[in-house]
Amino acid sequence: MMSIQRKILWLCKVAVAGIVTASFTYSYATAREINVSGDLQKAIDAAAAGDTLTLQPGTYDGPISIIKPLTILGSGKSEIIGLSTGSVIQVLAPNTTLKGLTITGSGLSLETQDSGIFLHPEALNAVVVDNDVTDNLIGIYVSGAENARVSGNRISGRRDLRMNERGNGVQIWNAPGTVIEKNDIRYGRDGIFVTTSKRNIFRANRMQDLRFAIHYMYTNDSQVIGNQSIGNHIGYAIMSSRNLKIEGNISDQDRDRGLLFNYANHVSVKRNIVRGGTEKCIFIYNSNRNAFEENLLSDCAIGIHFTAGSERNALTRNAFVNNQNQVKYVGTRWLEWSRDGVGNYWSDQVALDLDRNGIADSVYRPNDLTDRIIWQYPSARLLMNSPAVQVLKYAQGNFPALHPGGVIDSAPLMAIPESLTDGGKS
Repeated sequence: MMSIQRKILWLCKVAVAGIVTASFTYSYATAREINVSGDLQKAIDAAAAGDTLTLQPGTYDGPISIIKPLTILGSGKSEIIGLSTGSVIQVLAPNTTLKGLTITGSGLSLETQDSGIFLHPEALNAVVVDNDVTDNLIGIYVSGAENARVSGNRISGRRDLRMNERGNGVQIWNAPGTVIEKNDIRYGRDGIFVTTSKRNIFRANRMQDLRFAIHYMYTNDSQVIGNQSIGNHIGYAIMSSRNLKIEGNISDQDRDRGLLFNYANHVSVKRNIVRGGTEKCIFIYNSNRNAFEENLLSDCAIGIHFTAGSERNALTRNAFVNNQNQVKYVGTRWLEWSRDGVGNYWSDQVALDLDRNGIADSVYRPNDLTDRIIWQYPSARLLMNSPAVQVLKYAQGNFPALHPGGVIDSAPLMAIPESLTDGGKS
């Protein structure tokens, strides 16, 4: 039973909380709309929580710091320029909105994470929308600010720096519930880099001229949906993460990898398109219990390269089109790449479908013993057209027992799945 002293103390706390809540509500209830054309930090300090500051066209001195909930809107070209040190805008209050601004002039220290916009952990529910964030080290840093939304921004990094010296377009650390969507990101190190987070959504972003378009580290229960990676070194690098949806994304002309999985488990990889110019459409390293379904992998040097230790993945209804090598796997296990009587489409398979059920009448093996020899001993490629190698290939085709293990598709598709037809042509 609660003592009289404890009960009095509890009632005092409730009363104080009520006063604070009432004061906070009152500030929002009496929120004002204020036009600003002079000292921006002075206007911020004079504003009350919940006020909207509309900046007139012109330039404003940064850096600025926001420690109360405010909405700051740009009208026309409202440019906030930093002093080339630290971050240009720091947000340390919840429910803050930044919209229609041009933000430039951060410092260049990766140690202090200098950014155009830095959202601190206090910046819960921040909204950063429709801004031009240009020539900063890091574009927008969401550092522990839960449920932030970064949408429709144009983020361009420092082109005068080498790629590995630049910051990321958007960087997220430990910010559950953050949504990054419909941004255009160029000339950073990584487009979106996230580490140690969960329940994030990266959706419909366009990223180019970067190292990685999207880079995942230690981030779980999240989604990467409908993004475009164009001309980057790697499209989507998913590392040390689990329980993800990687769906409906495009990797177009990325140099090294379209999709890379490193210690990534329980991931749904569905209806993605990787096309042209890349060394490997998909690379899988020590990643298991993932489902690859209805992905279009075309015009790569290697369709899928995976290592021993990554055999426990399901692959069905994918389309492997015009890759120089459809699959690279050096191992002795037999791996079945069909499920429930449905496999994948292989553009280099010549097969019949006499019963016209859409499934080829013969199994497909993407690689043979000669492929394995060449992967392990590249200099053996000089012997590819020799009589001995041709006899070996003929023998393997007629005596399956000579196969050393590898991928087998027992129910290969005769045509590309309809769900991928339009995407493959666009």
